[in-house]
Amino acid sequence: MIEQIPQDIVTLLATIAIFEGILKAFALWRAARNNDKNWYIAIVFLNTVGILPLIYLLFISKKNVNKS
Repeated sequence: MIEQIPQDIVTLLATIAIFEGILKAFALWRAARNNDKNWYIAIVFLNTVGILPLIYLLFISKKNVNKS
């Protein structure tokens, strides 16, 4: 029989999912405003637990803001 998943693991996974969703939404919004179509597509289709959106927000989008 399958054992129950510990509550700590469920809480951790839920926290990661919420964090990743918020980070992804903000990165998608920023990519759309900066007209970065390739980054937008990558962030939508690649599930990287927030790593790709974080890289975009911290490094890539700041370069585009300075160019404007």
